[in-house]
Amino acid sequence: MWTAGAGATAEVQEPGGKIRSRSTRHIPVVGVMTEDEEAQGAFKTMDLNRVINLLEETEKDDLEEKQLKSVKKLMQCYQNGLPLRDLAQIFKILNLCAEKIENQPHFIESASNILKLCGLPFLKKKVSDEITYAEDTANSIALLGELMKIPNSELRIQICKCIVDFYHAEPPKKHITGYQQASSSYKIKMAEVGGLAKTMVQSLTLLENQLVEKLWVLKALQHLSTSEVNCTLMMKAQAASGICAHLNDPDPSGQLLFRSSEILWNLLEKSPKEEIIQQLSNLECLLALKEVFKNLFMRGFSHYDHQLRNDILVITTIIAQNPGAPMIECGFTRDLILFATFNEVKSQNPLVKGLKLSNSYEDFELKKLLFNIIVILCKDLPTIQLLIDGKVILALFTYLKKPEKHKIIEWSAAQYEELQLHAIVTLSSVAPLLTEEYMLCQGNARVLAFLEWCESEDSFFSHGNSFHSTGGRGNKFAQMRYSLRLLRAMVYLEDETINSDLCEKGTIQQLIGVFKNTISKANDKEEAIVLEIQSDILLILSGLCEHHIPRKEIFGTEGVDIILRVMKTDPTKLQTGLGYNVLLFSTLDSIWCCILGCYPSEDYFLEKEGIFLLLDLLALNQKKFCNLILGIMVEFCDNPKTAAHVNAWRGKKDQTAASLLIKLWRKEEKELGVKRDKHGMIIDTKKPLFTSFQEEQKIMPLPANCPTLAVMDVAENIRAKIYAVLGKLDFENLPGLSAEDFVTLCIIHRYLDFKIGEIWNEICEEIKLEKLRPVNTDKKILEVITTASENIGKMVASLQSEMIESQANQDVQNEQKVYTKIQATHKQRELANKSWENFLARTSNAKTLKKVKRLQEKAIESSRYGEHPPNAIFHRTDIKGLNTTVPSGRVVTVESTPARLLGGPLADTDIALKKLPIRGGALQKVKAVKTVNESKKSVPT
Repeated sequence: MWTAGAGATAEVQEPGGKIRSRSTRHIPVVGVMTEDEEAQGAFKTMDLNRVINLLEETEKDDLEEKQLKSVKKLMQCYQNGLPLRDLAQIFKILNLCAEKIENQPHFIESASNILKLCGLPFLKKKVSDEITYAEDTANSIALLGELMKIPNSELRIQICKCIVDFYHAEPPKKHITGYQQASSSYKIKMAEVGGLAKTMVQSLTLLENQLVEKLWVLKALQHLSTSEVNCTLMMKAQAASGICAHLNDPDPSGQLLFRSSEILWNLLEKSPKEEIIQQLSNLECLLALKEVFKNLFMRGFSHYDHQLRNDILVITTIIAQNPGAPMIECGFTRDLILFATFNEVKSQNPLVKGLKLSNSYEDFELKKLLFNIIVILCKDLPTIQLLIDGKVILALFTYLKKPEKHKIIEWSAAQYEELQLHAIVTLSSVAPLLTEEYMLCQGNARVLAFLEWCESEDSFFSHGNSFHSTGGRGNKFAQMRYSLRLLRAMVYLEDETINSDLCEKGTIQQLIGVFKNTISKANDKEEAIVLEIQSDILLILSGLCEHHIPRKEIFGTEGVDIILRVMKTDPTKLQTGLGYNVLLFSTLDSIWCCILGCYPSEDYFLEKEGIFLLLDLLALNQKKFCNLILGIMVEFCDNPKTAAHVNAWRGKKDQTAASLLIKLWRKEEKELGVKRDKHGMIIDTKKPLFTSFQEEQKIMPLPANCPTLAVMDVAENIRAKIYAVLGKLDFENLPGLSAEDFVTLCIIHRYLDFKIGEIWNEICEEIKLEKLRPVNTDKKILEVITTASENIGKMVASLQSEMIESQANQDVQNEQKVYTKIQATHKQRELANKSWENFLARTSNAKTLKKVKRLQEKAIESSRYGEHPPNAIFHRTDIKGLNTTVPSGRVVTVESTPARLLGGPLADTDIALKKLPIRGGALQKVKAVKTVNESKKSVPT
């Protein structure tokens, strides 16, 4: 509260209750104003301190009249707005007037008039006034909430009107010279700073039996709750529970329920939601909400009533998300289940007798909200019995059928489709909890029949207007999508009764057929939905076939074909975000569950190069797939035919499967922080497989049934699987390995030995930590084991050193061979160059040519026999007069026959005449031929 001080000092009480002194401004008692200033609306200045002092006096006669007169003069002075610099003193005067109301009722009008002034715009003389007087303004506005404690109806209503006016700012009635209006949001911001919302909430406790004032306070809180700051303040004042508990208070106008629900909405949206839910999760609030909802559901007829009913249901839905909310205890859950199913399951309950929903938008929204709240309520296990009693499964299954064209229903086609999809989604959450009711309703048969209709060519036009039917416009993909989700939820319960019933009804063959049809019917617009459908089909098949060889045989070659088709997908699509990654995961899971263990399917998979496709996926080097693919590879390697396929595979740059696996090992060890040198050799022979995580973690004594770090490491990375695959390939004759690969292979080969050594080391460490002393025999055995493990590490390190040294020697030899080849090449080039130079010398220098000629002749003579046999004929091999220094071949001189006589070099005239003459044949033979001298040709032979 405000208290008066002496002289020129005013004391201001802050919202927290602290009183702060502040020097006030001195104003002359007499102000001078010209006629022009008065015409323009300038302030008639007055001494506010004098008014305050006058109101604080109590001993003079006719004092009340003077006080009222001074306040009235104040009203005339500030009738166009309140300057920010005078605000603290004006609110001081307001507080003094309010204190006098109890003994002097005439001050009610004065206080109300000042409050009316507070609804006028605040005025500033300087731009900085909003900042300078921010604290005074916030404290002044906070006083409005404190004044609500004064038990006067008129004053309280005027305070609420003043607060509402903050949000409906009007311009000043007249322009004031030298002043301008403060920003429109200034009052609202100062109300937040002053904590007005909190005190207004607290004032509600004073107005429980005063409806008019209570409605005005709720109206003010409705405006205040539009900001997050005020909502947080109201939350701290327990506004949610206080307002909700009185929703059913008598109110002929209906404003109480409307304004209260609006405030609750704002609190849930603009303040910490969890805290508001906690405030509303009590029996009193839920009983109030229950009664309000029942009244509106059964007796509400106007459009406004239906909207308010839906708003209350949404608030209830949010509260129901809290497991601690006593929804069952207050009977609200039973009523909500009844309201959700009364249209589909006939009930004799008087609450719904004679009720009927129309196809109006509000009733349609109500139906969806009721489906939605069932999904939330079923998360609380005690609700299950109420769901059984309410026959929720049966009610929801009434929507799981194709639309009947000739049946008159209360919903439009688009509304029915949306409700149908919503019902299937609700079934996906409720049916797994009520398996007995699901089977009693022939759930599997209904779902499979509906799925068959989804696949059929029925002339059904889907509207695709709702969230659930996204991407399903003009087709039945949305219905198929949610039906498969329902099947998937039921299959993954691993209830053998349900799964056996599905298989007996031909689900495996039907789903394979659906998968094939989706491939042919899909287009780019529905690509994401089709991928989801295909993923769910593969997951359902995996759930049905796992651990059941006969079902895997039913899956057969048709199933293998669809798996192979997916595996051939372009790898670039995995990065599109449409769902190819999920589909690939489902495919790999189906290989594990539907193919492995069934030898005919395994053989068919191998024949169709399935192992090649697996290795192609593995070569993509995507960590999220590697673990699963390697697990499949380990299982497949039990088939003796697999090794040949693995060894035959070639990747990019002719990479082999063994090389790929060893490369993955090195990458995994690098990510795990395993210590290796630059050649990939073991550094620590005692802990050759230790990861950085194992180094950081300290060994702790654990119970026998708890896995240690060494054991957990086996499951948490892919090294064990790589070891298993290479082990199935016998570690021998692995093609395409480099020296680096062989160095790594030494470690992989001894993986199991190293891992056993790690476990024994952990056992020794745990014994030390537990301060146990083993007997001499056990102690010696432990020493032998640890020494043997370390020796294996040293042996592998030695073998790696030999390999690296051998490879270095081989590299030197290969380098020497290359150098030798380079030298031979250079020598050949030198000889060629020398030969060319000799040739040029013979052609350009006659003396050189003669010299070479003599050397040639001398060489020829020296090569001949010295003596010739008797009677031998000697033939000269050289040609006289030939000026060349290269050997010459035989030359035969032939006297040619003219071509015009023979008809060409290949024509045989005598043979041609024996056949029938044809066009273009040889020339006819003539009796006489005139010989003509022709030039001679030299023809080499």
